[in-house]
Amino acid sequence: MRLKPKSFFHFLCLDKIYCLLSVRNARALTAYFHLLDVHKKNSLNNLQFYYFLRHVTNLSKPQIMLVFDLLDWDGKGEIGFDEFYMLVCIIMAHENHLEKQFMYRHSHAVFELLDIDGGHTVAPAEFQATRFLFNVRKTELSQIFKDFDISGDEQLNYKEFRMFTIFCIDRQQRKAKDKLKREMAKAAAEVEAEEEYADFTRFKQK
Repeated sequence: MRLKPKSFFHFLCLDKIYCLLSVRNARALTAYFHLLDVHKKNSLNNLQFYYFLRHVTNLSKPQIMLVFDLLDWDGKGEIGFDEFYMLVCIIMAHENHLEKQFMYRHSHAVFELLDIDGGHTVAPAEFQATRFLFNVRKTELSQIFKDFDISGDEQLNYKEFRMFTIFCIDRQQRKAKDKLKREMAKAAAEVEAEEEYADFTRFKQK
């Protein structure tokens, strides 16, 4: 899932820790939502929702309609602002490569979103159908269930899913630390090389 160029959402900023919009950005999003709500019902129907996502993302029609069904928790055939806000935060997290951070910070809401049949578990088929929302690679799915399906029922309950999100964020933090160490080591090597060159230049001048 990617945002199309020149989208309004490129001007929004997502908090990198909590994966939420600032108050100012939330107000701007509220105004945007009211512009989409041409029927003044404080909600979007499936047609409005479809053309909105087609305009701002590269999602296919089946994917858009699946997202609509996932967000339509009460089955009224409409999406209110709360659900719209959550969707925008997911889109922004995806755009800023914060998908795993979002899953960790909002694990319960994400778990309920992925639980398509409402069975209080996430089966491999459900994860497969919704993996595009959080950039989960197909090759990762079997390993996820192998590592975190503690009960062995080939499904993830909330506790198991929560463990998965914690593992993801720990791995992400380790990668960030390793990257920082490499950058610092590279910078130190460059400084040392510059100092050696300067010493060599001064020696030649003597």
